Amino acid sequence: MQAEARSPGTGRVVVGVDGSPGARAALGWALAAAARAGGSVEVVSAYPVDFYWMDPYLLDTGRLDAIRQDTEERVRALVAEVRQDPAVTAVPGTENVRADVVVAAGAPLEHLVARAEGADLLVVGSRGRGGVRSTLLGSVALHCVAHAPCPVVVVHPGTVELPLRVVVGVDDSPMSRAALSRASEEAARLGARLEVVAAYQPEAYWSDLYAVTAPPLSETEEQARARVTAIVSEVLGAGADAEVHVVGGAPGEVLVQRADGAALLVVGSRSHSRVAGMVLGSVALHGAVHAPCPVMVVHPQPTQRAAADAVPVAVAVPHPA
Repeated sequence: MQAEARSPGTGRVVVGVDGSPGARAALGWALAAAARAGGSVEVVSAYPVDFYWMDPYLLDTGRLDAIRQDTEERVRALVAEVRQDPAVTAVPGTENVRADVVVAAGAPLEHLVARAEGADLLVVGSRGRGGVRSTLLGSVALHCVAHAPCPVVVVHPGTVELPLRVVVGVDDSPMSRAALSRASEEAARLGARLEVVAAYQPEAYWSDLYAVTAPPLSETEEQARARVTAIVSEVLGAGADAEVHVVGGAPGEVLVQRADGAALLVVGSRSHSRVAGMVLGSVALHGAVHAPCPVMVVHPQPTQRAAADAVPVAVAVPHPA
């Protein structure tokens, strides 16, 4: 059954399923998120059709119809099963969440990104049923994180959502501000405390002459704390209920460490990378791959994206995101 597309802001949560443990965890997370937001879930699954042209046995289109029907029945059974999961039933209202099933022919990558247009969230498991079992992030999850038109949540199977903390990485980029705003909303829905984390890295010069001839690119812990505190006040308002943590180290590693035991890690899709045209920053990628909790990657709105792309490149050597 094809579900009709709906306008943004309706709490529509799109989730991809394929029968894997990661997809099951993603579906449970999506149902809980929709219940908290008073929204609905659109459960998307795809079945392969490439072999249709190679196998004479499948020249009968009725065979493909049977595959589509079987896939839809499996998805509906999975939805019914996950609704009964104790972790899902513990969230009030999950039993009443509307779940539309969308079954499409072909690769899931394009279908999920297309269905996410106008959605509040796109939720995927960290790995699906792909053949490379040792990968930390599957190709579908990576494609969605990089290209989806809405925030993407990557759910790792077996993650624990207690104690209730929402961790968000902040610098002074537009995407970071969008991530902070969304993290505040998610913390309110979860009844969780908001933890704002910023990383700073003192420059390590090969020669002392570099520090003399070039202006320093790093900042002190005090400067970083003042900057982040000002951003929190600007985005969330003065007196916002948020804990600010400033930690020395690489941003990606710092966020993953702080996210241990959190309900959610929120990051912007790009930060201050000077590599023009990047669709996914190194910090967002590191978080999506390595975080020990669900990760939400927030993409910029079109105006923010245009502003970010218009920033001139002032340094020839790429700087870590």
